[in-house]
Amino acid sequence: MDRHPKCIIAPQFVPNLLTTNDERRELLTATGIDKIEFLDFNSEMMLLTARDFMKKVLKEQLGVGVLVMGYDHKFGHGGGSFDQYLQWGNECGIEVIRARELADVHASSTECRKFLMSGDIVKAEALLGHPFCISGIVVAGHRIGRELGFPTANIEVCKEKLIPKDGVYEVRVNQSYTGILNIGTRPTLDNGKDRTIEVHLIGYTGNLYGERLTIQFVRRIRDERKFDSLNELKAQIRKDLEEAQRTMHNS
Repeated sequence: MDRHPKCIIAPQFVPNLLTTNDERRELLTATGIDKIEFLDFNSEMMLLTARDFMKKVLKEQLGVGVLVMGYDHKFGHGGGSFDQYLQWGNECGIEVIRARELADVHASSTECRKFLMSGDIVKAEALLGHPFCISGIVVAGHRIGRELGFPTANIEVCKEKLIPKDGVYEVRVNQSYTGILNIGTRPTLDNGKDRTIEVHLIGYTGNLYGERLTIQFVRRIRDERKFDSLNELKAQIRKDLEEAQRTMHNS
């Protein structure tokens, strides 16, 4: 779908996205898939029964031959049981397959959001099947990082995207650079409630303004906290970088 179904069904309860359309396209393209279609989910499609959706949209419009469903997934107005999906698939020539459930955890977008909001990047990645990512454009920031000796790129992310818990993270940037990323209000600098996403790329010396960065989260290093002085903050950033570099060399 081109948008979360709740945008139409219950706009007041739309959750933040784990993956944007651009990110989904990138992930799917990387698998070698031949064609990607984002369906226009609107009020008309919302009222289609599962049977009509399979026949009119999946089979007649898209030519689907095999439909892989989540183990607890339902679709179509009024839903249906898995046995019904099998029956309706047989009627229109679609093989319906149920995805295997993980043995030790309930895999769902809700659980994944909980892990990310608590900062548990490793568990979120296990549910997603790939590293959690954010992507955005580098915009002008406060330039404090450069003054501290650790220049950072300030990332502007679309407002619908889920942002993990505030803190410092080890990340991979554009699959080329290891970095440390800070999410939060930078309390040592008295920024009030101005929440920013800033990343320092280890070993990078160029200009990133206007560039689009894709950031893969590796692990959470620590909470964001207020330091008594800028020198204490600089010392902690050095420790964060050393820790990230140790992981980079050991991986």
